[in-house]
Amino acid sequence: MVRFVSDSGCDMFELEGASFGTAAITIRTEDESFTDDENLSTHRMIEFFLRHKGRSFTACPSSGDWIDAFHNDDGSVPEEVYVVTLTGGLSGTYNSACVAADIFMEEHPGVKVLVVDSLTIGPEMQLLLEKLVEMKRMGLSFEQVCEGIKTYQKHTRTFYALKSFRNLVENGRVSKLMATAAGALGLSVLGTATDQGTLENWGKGRGDRAIAANIMKYMDKVGYTGGRVRISHCENEELADRVRSAIGESFPKAEVIIRPVRGVCSFYAEKGAVIVGLETA
Repeated sequence: MVRFVSDSGCDMFELEGASFGTAAITIRTEDESFTDDENLSTHRMIEFFLRHKGRSFTACPSSGDWIDAFHNDDGSVPEEVYVVTLTGGLSGTYNSACVAADIFMEEHPGVKVLVVDSLTIGPEMQLLLEKLVEMKRMGLSFEQVCEGIKTYQKHTRTFYALKSFRNLVENGRVSKLMATAAGALGLSVLGTATDQGTLENWGKGRGDRAIAANIMKYMDKVGYTGGRVRISHCENEELADRVRSAIGESFPKAEVIIRPVRGVCSFYAEKGAVIVGLETA
């Protein structure tokens, strides 16, 4: 049996047609702790951080958390495990998962584990997971999947529209200079995840129509031709729908799925954010 695993940065709890589990990232302050699992009220956490003035930080899943997630839901050991982690540019989840994979393979000789640093967040992670499932359904070997996902990763991208960078700045994930325009005069900052797994701003926008148009402009620039799109939003379904509509106008057959963010993406992206993962040619 094959198992697919991610940390909670993927914004999913289920992966259609696959044995799937997630390892929870924890979001903490000096007084509060939020475990990003199925019991988390993301809305409550968002409202908490809108009021919070002190220090905040995230903690990646422990090796034990990962190993628990590597097991099938009935506790059995799979023959192969495919793991996709939040970008190493924002979290230590990739390194933690690699340590867990080494332990798991040592404890279970013959089991094969692939750990992929997504170099991104949320919806692009979803595309990578879906591609891994697709390749296994095609009957590809472990080695073929390892090569195939490397190639596929060269043809996926992430774009975002963020209204605030406060938590990213406080956690040292972006510079204060990069964040100065966020939230000013009702502007959203538009940007992308780089090939190194960091965030890079490329513009600003005000109003859903303008933001969606700018996202479409850059999707076209990187070679989007109607492939799959996954959109995560932080309490901003209206903008997510606007982006989906803009895609549909140019590519009526494009498969676009919208999901709300889970805890860790709501923490980093903050209220009002929209994140778009897409396939390129």
